[in-house]
Amino acid sequence: MPAVHPSQPIRLYRSPFSGHAHRVELFLSLLGLPYEMIDVDLRAGDQKKPEFLAKNPFGQVPVIEDGTVTLADSNAILVYLASQYADASWLPRDPLGAAGVQRFLSLAAGEIYRGPASARMATLFGVPLDRDAAHATAIRLFGILEPHLADQPFLTGSHVTIADIATYSYTAHAPEGGIALDGYPHIRRWLSRIEALPGFVPMRASQQLAA
Repeated sequence: MPAVHPSQPIRLYRSPFSGHAHRVELFLSLLGLPYEMIDVDLRAGDQKKPEFLAKNPFGQVPVIEDGTVTLADSNAILVYLASQYADASWLPRDPLGAAGVQRFLSLAAGEIYRGPASARMATLFGVPLDRDAAHATAIRLFGILEPHLADQPFLTGSHVTIADIATYSYTAHAPEGGIALDGYPHIRRWLSRIEALPGFVPMRASQQLAA
């Protein structure tokens, strides 16, 4: 449990099928923080309405409201929550440890987004993205992560950090974009370690998508 709690539940504006939003939901739950979720209907365009754009001018989920703080961008939110409410194991304060986490936050915003996340968006939601390029990016990415995880349980070493939280959701749901994980035993064991953490909450799977 965190040493400091918010004075009221943190409000999380999210879509249940957004891996970016799931990162935040997962971390809130792992930290044992009080929170409430407000679903934003992306299909109906609620994220483009003035009241939401006032929270995030880019019209994207997730957004959190923590008292007087309103913050968008999933990785920025993870850094905020780790700095405000978690011990240093989640976001090391030493220069090398912090840089190691930042490396994977950049990966989450880069290759993971362009790879498994984009393949999933194209497959499930018909987003006009290059699926072949997304698949190729994902295969190259997983080919690098697989040996990286061969000798350590988590991405930056022996302890779970927000680097693992930022990269988990779209990696775990890569098969929804047509990218099988069968050939990556170390990645699958890493996913299982995260799923075994107290407070873990899953992201909804594609079969639960409404027609």
